[in-house]
Amino acid sequence: MTDNTNNAAFSKAHDYGTNGPAEPVEVRDISGNSITESEAIEAGLRQLEAKNVHWYSYLLTVDFWVIVAIGQVLSLCITASNTFSTFLSQAGTSIPAFQTIFNYVLLTLIYLPLTLYWHGPRQWLRIVWRDGWKYFILSFLDVEGNYFTVLAYRYTNILSAQLLNFWAIVCVVILSFFFLRVRYKLFQIAGILICCGGMGLLLASDHLTGANGGPGVNVLKGDLFGLLGATFYGFSNVFEEWFVSKRPVYEVLSFLGVFGICINGVQAAIFDRTSFQEATWNGAVGGYLVGYTLALTIFYSLVPLMLRMGSAGVYNISLLTANFWGVIIGIRVFGYVIHFLYPIAFVLIIFGITVYFLAGSILGDSKKPWLGDNQTDGVLGIGTAKLKALNAAKKGLAGQETTQV
Repeated sequence: MTDNTNNAAFSKAHDYGTNGPAEPVEVRDISGNSITESEAIEAGLRQLEAKNVHWYSYLLTVDFWVIVAIGQVLSLCITASNTFSTFLSQAGTSIPAFQTIFNYVLLTLIYLPLTLYWHGPRQWLRIVWRDGWKYFILSFLDVEGNYFTVLAYRYTNILSAQLLNFWAIVCVVILSFFFLRVRYKLFQIAGILICCGGMGLLLASDHLTGANGGPGVNVLKGDLFGLLGATFYGFSNVFEEWFVSKRPVYEVLSFLGVFGICINGVQAAIFDRTSFQEATWNGAVGGYLVGYTLALTIFYSLVPLMLRMGSAGVYNISLLTANFWGVIIGIRVFGYVIHFLYPIAFVLIIFGITVYFLAGSILGDSKKPWLGDNQTDGVLGIGTAKLKALNAAKKGLAGQETTQV
């Protein structure tokens, strides 16, 4: 895919970035010569990467703390959606495919009008014709990841299902290495392993306290569903990172919503008909569905920013803290008793995320190798290295003018 933000003037990025009708802002260097956007980005990237950085420099940036904060918000959203799912199950309403369709409906209602506004109907139809099949694949991977993970929890125990989540991290690392040309540094590998160690402590705590959910109905069948769901998640995470690095976020989420409704709707019609008829319907169930939908919509809206500023790998290891937040909420809501290993595990996961970014570039993971050295193929949007470079170039030119005066 190409991006028409690479014009001869700077463009103002709308929310989450756009290659739509941005207002051109012409910038000149201190000699009065006009500078193209591509030249300015190239200069900005050189300026950022030429900075005298220490092994801990990225940890002092705002970006690092934003990534950590977003990761915890995403974990809380996952915890909230799981909590509402538990409430629905306790109320006698277990309709996994049907209850998720409302999330895709809300994504469509929010982001499709934005896409039509910025692109216009004709451009939107051209995108459907050219890239619709890619967005369909992304939506299919996302829907099936959700569906098979829910099935895994039906048949196997919680401990086994959570252990299988590690497979999603393995898939992301392998797919990023081969398809996105990501090359992991030693500190990044160490950080991932430390995070997995923290998750291991959480699982050990669950096992010691007997919170692993028992033997399971059909462990082998559940484990196979879990592996399949984690694989779908791994593919969808990597594919979405590739998409949001090249396209506006509102466009990606709008198509994810539109195709998600179609795919999820078909699955719900086939597999949830009996559950729907036997489900309990009252005001409380309606409230749980609203809470579940809002939590998931916030989650889906923040994931692209995480994938731009960080990566699919950082996103997955950040979500490992969801178990910790689940227990904290469970103490108040379900009467859980916290084990001493939980706080240790949480700190270990955060420490692993910190180690991941040691001795890296000041740009962190926001500079994507598949976009070219100067991020030429990338969208100019919030969280991208391209926008950071452009802003750095502007500041550099302004500083040179001030110095000359």
